[in-house]
Amino acid sequence: MLSPSVAPEGSRIEQLARDIAGLRRRGLTPLVVSSGAIGFGAQALGLSTRPTKIEMRQACAAVGQPILMEHWRRCFDKHGITTAQILLIRETFDGRRSFLNLRNAVENLLAAGTIPIFNENDSISTTEIGDVFGDNDSLSAHIASKLDAGLLVLLSDIDALYDKDPKLHPDAQAVLQVDKITDMIRRSAGKAGSNISTGGMITKLQAVEVAARAGCRTVLADGRIGGILGKILDGEEIGTLFRAGRRISARSRWILGARPKGRILVDAGALAALESRKSLLPRGVIGVEGVFEIGDIVLIESHYQAVSSMGSDEIRRVMGRHSREIAGLLGTGRRSEVIRAEDIIPLK
Repeated sequence: MLSPSVAPEGSRIEQLARDIAGLRRRGLTPLVVSSGAIGFGAQALGLSTRPTKIEMRQACAAVGQPILMEHWRRCFDKHGITTAQILLIRETFDGRRSFLNLRNAVENLLAAGTIPIFNENDSISTTEIGDVFGDNDSLSAHIASKLDAGLLVLLSDIDALYDKDPKLHPDAQAVLQVDKITDMIRRSAGKAGSNISTGGMITKLQAVEVAARAGCRTVLADGRIGGILGKILDGEEIGTLFRAGRRISARSRWILGARPKGRILVDAGALAALESRKSLLPRGVIGVEGVFEIGDIVLIESHYQAVSSMGSDEIRRVMGRHSREIAGLLGTGRRSEVIRAEDIIPLK
């Protein structure tokens, strides 16, 4: 799984395509997350600066996306590789069905010998409606997690994780390997970023944690170095390697990766039951926030993310009641649990 966070120019794409073709010759099946659509669009529209207004960014993305893909297509054609374009919005990962459809599509593309190239659909994604990843770090980590990638490579103008902000401390030292993201590491990340990289170090650490939950290692390295991918696979000490965490199931990763549509408030007794891996029963619910349906992802307080077995209106009708009253309130055949134990995933 390769994610160039630095918006690539035509010559840079050619170099990356050559490196990625080398991965194919090693028997690997790379996926690519590529930025650059807005930059190419701004250039085509004759803009002197990168647009900041959402409407103009969407227009630039619509113009620039086919230009970006044409660059990738031409460069991969030289190596006899066919490319496929996949544009995503945040909602793709929220619904179980849309997530499975994406997964099936990618598996078929890989079986056909293509290299899928992912990008956020910036022409329709807006921060106002929250349907946005915001940077390729987050997008690539979610893709790596959902598609069971073994390695995520974040290529950026940030060449490694440092023990303190190198912009403020000239004596900062690069960290070659990280076993787990700690609060100390998050503090050392500062607010690093650049004019050409959309995400700073904080977003990269967040991406690392998403990938680690899927059992996926991450390497952060300087994407401007020639042959960088081969150097990483050859084990050279370059950039920072983040070790994978304990692997969890694909369903659990989907639950954690989807955005909650509401929140359920519970009493102390219910929290204690949840800590013992019990189901959430109506009697322990004391409040409901938001509007959601059966099967939607919700928060339980701020401790758990889960798949709701009831809609928000139904929970409001049954909260505080005993389980034996559920059939009379919601009808026969309905489960008595608000959320089943197997559908509840701790956030920490």
